[in-house]
Amino acid sequence: MTAVPSRHELAVVLDFGAQYVQLIVRKVREQNVYCEIRPCTLPVAELVALRPKAVILSGGPASVYGEGAPSVDPALFHAGLPTLGICYGHQLMAHLLGGTVEPGRTREFGLARLRVEEDSTDGLFTGVEREPTCWMSHGDHVTAPPTGFRRLAVSSDGILAAMGDPERHLYGVQFHPEVTHTPFGPTLLRNFLYRAAGCRGDWRSADFVEEAVAAIRETVGDGRILCAMSGGVDSAVVATLARRAVGDRAVCMFIDTGLMRLGEPEQVKATFGQLLGDSFVAVKASDHFLGKLAGLTDPERKRKVVGETFIRVFEAECEKLGEFQFIAHGTLYPDVIESGGGATARIKSHHNVEGLPDDMRLINVEPLRLLFKDEVRQVALALGLPEAIAYRQPFPGPGFAVRVNGEVTPEKLDIAKRADAIVREEIEAAGLDREVSQYLAALPDVRTVGVLGDDRVHGYPVVVRAVVTHDFMTADWARIPHDTLARIATRIVNEVRGVSRVLYDVTTKPPATIEWE
Repeated sequence: MTAVPSRHELAVVLDFGAQYVQLIVRKVREQNVYCEIRPCTLPVAELVALRPKAVILSGGPASVYGEGAPSVDPALFHAGLPTLGICYGHQLMAHLLGGTVEPGRTREFGLARLRVEEDSTDGLFTGVEREPTCWMSHGDHVTAPPTGFRRLAVSSDGILAAMGDPERHLYGVQFHPEVTHTPFGPTLLRNFLYRAAGCRGDWRSADFVEEAVAAIRETVGDGRILCAMSGGVDSAVVATLARRAVGDRAVCMFIDTGLMRLGEPEQVKATFGQLLGDSFVAVKASDHFLGKLAGLTDPERKRKVVGETFIRVFEAECEKLGEFQFIAHGTLYPDVIESGGGATARIKSHHNVEGLPDDMRLINVEPLRLLFKDEVRQVALALGLPEAIAYRQPFPGPGFAVRVNGEVTPEKLDIAKRADAIVREEIEAAGLDREVSQYLAALPDVRTVGVLGDDRVHGYPVVVRAVVTHDFMTADWARIPHDTLARIATRIVNEVRGVSRVLYDVTTKPPATIEWE
């Protein structure tokens, strides 16, 4: 079960393999228009049946002339759906409607300046300065727009940067309005959604509560549902929604995998034991999880083993508590996207998506599957959950199984947990815990030489990772003050036995992910 907000107007993003496809969805939702991704192979009849107010064609790495290049049925452009093509989507629209697309003499990557030549009656560039900057990332470009389209903007290199057919409400832009490097991007998207597509803007993530509760109640009926609890905001929101929907027929279960942060199992049991009373059950299964992970080094395999082990433990414990028909997870939209969907490449298999076994005895319920992390936080506050839960530091379901690179051993787990605790203590002591979106310590599977006292040591390096992000789909590395980093490094080397040096990760997402595996 997925709580689909069917009462809201819908924008659909057709995915051609863009690295920024998640950002398009997020930026559209920020304009209070509900948005979802669909594969570019979706038949036009099925797309029309969704009754979207707007369609957006994403970018992608292909050339419209490349062998096997993704495409759409040209009937899309005659279906009366306001459509915006971005980058590859812009080129594909021009190509399919009789325009000309050619390989560029020069490739445009990075910041570029535009010259807005003409606005349309729909006002795509209304409120945008005449020579704004934007983010380009392309080789091919449109040299002649299709019949009926007018030039709206060109780049400083003279490349067609935007075109529009206002009578059919069809538009294409060569740049990426969804990224922060295009400052006027939100304005352009809003103009398209409200002026060209006639959206009203009826989506608020906080309004999701009523629909989610109704959807859970309808799905579960007279049955019982087990809520998989981790202590984080996602599972806490799911548990609260389920209990509102079916009351005591929702039981919340926390499994101590041995892979959580230092002191966290005790904290989770104390917090939710008090909030949920007899409806909260804690199970210790650390030895079982470590046994299943023994000898495994491949991160994808570790994620799937953790996912399956979770389900098997839940199933076994359910038999002790009586009959359950459903299990609820805090799966989010980024989990689904990164696990692979449509034309988007799999980044990593999230344990609660790709890691679930095919022969589950419990029926999956995922009320948050269509939300981003910041939307879940808003729902948490709307539900009246404490801010400490709503803004709790994100932590992956597989825990330190994917922060300890290579085989997970008790020694490496202990090192990673203690180092991570120091990182958290120092970030919070510096008052940066609300400024930095996520901070952690990871343990690479290598050894490095160091000197402690007068002795040579051959210990592990610890990598400190701290990022700033709005939606967790893209992230920038956090500019932690040097004195804070120095305290972190000094404490880890002095207090955590087996560590010979500390590194700070200054890679953005993309190309890196936030976690190390």
